[in-house]
Amino acid sequence: MSHTGTRTHRRTAIASAVVVAVAAGGVLTLAGTASAHTGGSTVSTAKLTKGLYQSAYSERNHVLWVTAAVGRPPVTESHLLKVDPKTLTVKADITPPVTDAATGAVEAVYGVAVDDEHNTVWTTNTRNNTVSVYSQRTGEHLATLPNVGHAREIAVDEKHDTVWASAFGDGSLVAFDSKTFKEKKRVTVDGSGPAGLAVNERTGTVYAADMTNDRLIAVKRGSTTPVFIPAGDGAISVSLSKNGKTAYTADQASGTVSVIDLKKGVVTKSVATGAGALSVATDERSGDVLVVNRTAANVTRVDVKKGVVEETVATGANPNHVEITDGTAYVVDKSGAGAAEDALTEIRLAR
Repeated sequence: MSHTGTRTHRRTAIASAVVVAVAAGGVLTLAGTASAHTGGSTVSTAKLTKGLYQSAYSERNHVLWVTAAVGRPPVTESHLLKVDPKTLTVKADITPPVTDAATGAVEAVYGVAVDDEHNTVWTTNTRNNTVSVYSQRTGEHLATLPNVGHAREIAVDEKHDTVWASAFGDGSLVAFDSKTFKEKKRVTVDGSGPAGLAVNERTGTVYAADMTNDRLIAVKRGSTTPVFIPAGDGAISVSLSKNGKTAYTADQASGTVSVIDLKKGVVTKSVATGAGALSVATDERSGDVLVVNRTAANVTRVDVKKGVVEETVATGANPNHVEITDGTAYVVDKSGAGAAEDALTEIRLAR
């Protein structure tokens, strides 16, 4: 859910209940709720609820929207949380609509993005093959949009009044009108597995990490013809450089981040980050990228110009997602079996 455009979109995600501070090139784990280390990152954390997946920051409302879903179908516990980013406390807990009264199943929320222009928050409802829209002001459920097979991630292009969703189940990228909520474009690539999304708001081009075929799928504004660009082994997440000329993919199979020249359509670097690389985000302040390594249970900060890892931050079990805004990263950690609560962790990146 990385964006490049004339405005900076602040995004967030979630993490473990472990507090860590990291000196450049090393790892230091501390107990408590906040920590600092000379030359390293400062980290704060707060437990929220079980089953956290992703989050998104609303600059308009200065809140975090956080998704959570617990277990397999029928999923009866799911939350859309409204969180104060200063205190990391929950201001509102919205329960998605019930879809089956007999089992108590709800329209569980997973991926999330905000549309500050229209004051809405969008979610992917992976188990229900749908996308939903909620009011940021009231929390009201405004719409459920069907036919997004195994909806995984969502990205908002405010400049062009478009919201993109990846349909991993049928290899589609689906675009909705952010004002009317109507579907306005669908591009299906047979045999593909689109997962992570990034939008260049200057051009309106959307990029999807095709995990099945180790590539990016790019769809330009005004076109329904996809362009394919090589990526790393098991590319599952994608982020863009500030100028939109370079893409970075988290490569799950190889445990790497790939640096991709979008104009030339080639991978220029591949940097080892850790086992199970799952999510990537760009720090537009420094140009570095952060990669969540699920199996390795850590986050790595990579200087992509030099092709070296600068910092490694240990997390709890199963870190799932990372987003960066104004030099602060947020990591989602599904803490593992038996955990009563997952937590929201804020990492202020060392310069």
